[in-house]
Amino acid sequence: MNHQIEKLYTKANKQERLIIGLMSGTSMDGLDIALCKVSGSGAETDIKILEFKTGEFTDDFRAKIKAIFSKKEVDLQLVCLMNEHIADVHASLINRALKEWGYKNDEIDFIASHGQTIFHAPKSLHKITDYPNGTLQIGDGDHIAVKTGIITLSDFRQKHLAAGGEGAPLAVYGDYLIFSKKGENRVMLNIGGIANFTYLPGTLNANEIFSTDVGPGNTIMDQYVQQHYNLFYDKNAAIASSGTLNKPLLSALLSCDFFEVEFPKTTGPELFNLEYLLAAQRQSSAENISKEDVMATLCHFSAETIANAIQRCFGNDAAAQVFMSGGGMHNPLLVSLLKAKLPYSTFLTTDDLNINPDAKEAVLFAVLANETLCGNPINFGERQGVPSICMGKISLPK
Repeated sequence: MNHQIEKLYTKANKQERLIIGLMSGTSMDGLDIALCKVSGSGAETDIKILEFKTGEFTDDFRAKIKAIFSKKEVDLQLVCLMNEHIADVHASLINRALKEWGYKNDEIDFIASHGQTIFHAPKSLHKITDYPNGTLQIGDGDHIAVKTGIITLSDFRQKHLAAGGEGAPLAVYGDYLIFSKKGENRVMLNIGGIANFTYLPGTLNANEIFSTDVGPGNTIMDQYVQQHYNLFYDKNAAIASSGTLNKPLLSALLSCDFFEVEFPKTTGPELFNLEYLLAAQRQSSAENISKEDVMATLCHFSAETIANAIQRCFGNDAAAQVFMSGGGMHNPLLVSLLKAKLPYSTFLTTDDLNINPDAKEAVLFAVLANETLCGNPINFGERQGVPSICMGKISLPK
């Protein structure tokens, strides 16, 4: 047997495994690195976060990603080079974090790397006959494995596509294993660049689970602030809170076919971007309103689409427990609007379930890797968009 395969087998059979989960989202604020101690699998999964940090990206590195991000036409050579470069940067950030935390690389069993999404193209968006759902994450797993010396699982979304899904959202798999509780109906709401939620029934029946993207979270707000204020994001909603909702613009923003598509569905900045905003401004004759009013309206837009989706699933009197994660949970205006639109729901964060909400996405990929190595596909039934699979390609260090 190949020595590396033997090593993989031995590590997968350990009582407890140290797995690093990685996440770099569409906001590109940095690489979330979560060092997790994992035991068991499936319904018996137990996971604890030992260390967490966000490895910061330099402005130059972020600009290089943006040059190929969410564009139909890009420099193919740059895409090719960035596949390797992103992996090298991620590996360097991992090595630095382990040194800072006092761990040796050979103490870590596995890395679970999401990679960097540069384009997401479900059929509902590209609408090209004879082509399937598509998505592309770069940051090659082999490079991470070689440069850290740690077995790496990556490219999780491709199996989801191959099995009939849209490549997203993948949160349903980890949410079910980590956060389900008998007798409690829970909504796990992640507000990243795109907002998505998973419904976890108190019956613990995987056939009843529901997961979907709902629309923009922070993505258009972040893009607008970066373009007009030279800020990375609207901290504490300071700009949006100083503006006033423009109802005609909000109505135009909401008039998109995506919101009529049945759940589950996925989307991305390929649809919800500054061009989308400009088109809505033209449609509503709102090209000359103040920047503050634009930001206020964008915040209302995100809140409206999230609340509408939850009400669409659970009725106008939705009384679910909503556990938030992602950057949007730090936006006080957005959260206050959600509470006003869903007055019967209780809003908490995953901190209340012992998982740092900023680390949640990285932790979920550690769980996905653990299932591929030590578990079995969860039976989600025959529903479209939630295939019963394990995900992640395995890269060996040598």
